Amino acid sequence: MALWVILLLGAGCGAGVWLIAAGLRPARPSLARLLTALYAEPAPPGPVIPAEAGGWAARAGRPAAGLLASLGLPTAGVRADLAVLGRTPERHLAEKAAAAAAGLLIAPLVSAVFLLAGIAVPVLVPVWAGLLLAAAGFLAPDAAVKTEAARRRADARHALSAFLDLATIALAGGSGIDQALADAAADGDGWTFTQIRRALAASAAARTPPWQALAALGAEIGVTDLAELAASVQLAGTEGAKIRDSLAAKAAALRARQLSEAEARATSATERMSLPVVLLAVGFLIFLAFPALAHVLTGL
Repeated sequence: MALWVILLLGAGCGAGVWLIAAGLRPARPSLARLLTALYAEPAPPGPVIPAEAGGWAARAGRPAAGLLASLGLPTAGVRADLAVLGRTPERHLAEKAAAAAAGLLIAPLVSAVFLLAGIAVPVLVPVWAGLLLAAAGFLAPDAAVKTEAARRRADARHALSAFLDLATIALAGGSGIDQALADAAADGDGWTFTQIRRALAASAAARTPPWQALAALGAEIGVTDLAELAASVQLAGTEGAKIRDSLAAKAAALRARQLSEAEARATSATERMSLPVVLLAVGFLIFLAFPALAHVLTGL
């Protein structure tokens, strides 16, 4: 056996013995380090909404997610919508890549079926159809995320008004602001109440004021009413301001705004319903006038 091989094996055995000894007798941290860790300021909590695991589309398009991320995707608006839905940008980019690949392959597959059936299809037809379907598949996840995030934000505003009412009742019963928020979050159910409970629990675990967690949650899901609630709670916690009347007024303002938005949506839906009736009337008039017009044109 060569000398260098013997030296290498000896060095490896020595390093292994040293690692075993170091693992059996770990170094003790200094007293200064322990005191610094004990009295250090708690780190702010991370993202409040946990990320959801993706399905088969996310797994299939994961290899292309890095390439799309290097192009600066997704945009800031899409990232905000993804934060509301608890989805990571990597999962969204993987789904976009999978949808684009599926759209690109559909047209050639349909053309192959036609060829097997004896129907000739021009080459340019599946090429252009595949490109159009790929573009539609690439853009469809963005539109779906935007619609779903807007719906979830609207639901969060509805639930927030109920949360404020519950907190006002708890304050009227003599609870402190922290206890009132915890009781109000525990009394409700649904996605918004779950996120508020998780934010308050993370705040308690990190030993940070609850208004910081509420403000972080509002910034994460894009609901400014939560940030305003956090500011009101902060005034009560630091300045001793009366919070019950402020929360009641905030809840009433939220309900008034939701009512006006509902009326606007109903008006818009009514206007959209009149469009098919108008088109039907125009088509009926064309159907009545066509024989006379055709008779005049043939008579010329």
